[in-house]
Amino acid sequence: MVLLWSLAALILGAARWIDPPTTAVHIQRRLQAWSLHKPYREQYKFIPLSQISLDLQHAVIAAEDAHFYQHHGFDWHQIQIAAQEDLDGERTRGASTITQQLVKNLFFGTGRSVLRKGAEASLVPVAELVLGKRRILEIYLNVVEWGPGIYGAEPACRYYDQTTARNIGREQAARLAAILPAPLRRRPERMNSYSEIILGRMGQVGW
Repeated sequence: MVLLWSLAALILGAARWIDPPTTAVHIQRRLQAWSLHKPYREQYKFIPLSQISLDLQHAVIAAEDAHFYQHHGFDWHQIQIAAQEDLDGERTRGASTITQQLVKNLFFGTGRSVLRKGAEASLVPVAELVLGKRRILEIYLNVVEWGPGIYGAEPACRYYDQTTARNIGREQAARLAAILPAPLRRRPERMNSYSEIILGRMGQVGW
C-alpha cells in the first residue's frame, strides 16, 4: 500500500508538467465494455485551460465545488452538511471537492470502499501542494467523464454542442456542468432546472 501511495504521489508530481495519457476511470470503462462485449469508442483530447471558456470553468466550479478557490482540498462545511443530511435521512448532495474527484478519477475509478476513500484522502493534500488550483482545474476539466466514452471539455463541447470548449456559450456550459454528477444517465438538453440553478450560483459570485 505504501509503495502504491508513493507511486501515485510521484504521478501527481509529474502531472504538474505532463498531461495524463489516461485515468483509472478511462481504463475501467474500457474493461467494462470488453467484459460485456460492447463496442467502445473513446474521445479524449487534452487542451490548455486557456482554451476552455471561462463560462465552462465557472459553471463546473459552481456545480461541483463552489468553494474551490477557498479550501485546501476538503470543503469541511459541505462535509458537515452532508453528514447531517445522512443522519436526517435527507442526503441531497455530495461533499467531494474537485480535487477529491480528480484524485479519484486518476487513481481509483468509480468504485467505493473505505480503503479507497482513505487512500484518496491522503493524496488530496499532495495534489493541492504540487499541482495548485489552476492545474487541478485544468486536468479535471480534461479528464472528467462527460458521457459514454467522452472525456474532457473539448470532446464534450464538440459532441453535445458542435462547438469548441473555447467558444461554448454560457447556457450551454451550465447544461454541460449539470450532467457531471451522472454523465452516463443525464443529457444536457434535459437539464433545464439544474442548469438554471448553476447559472444562478454563477451570477451570485459575479461570473
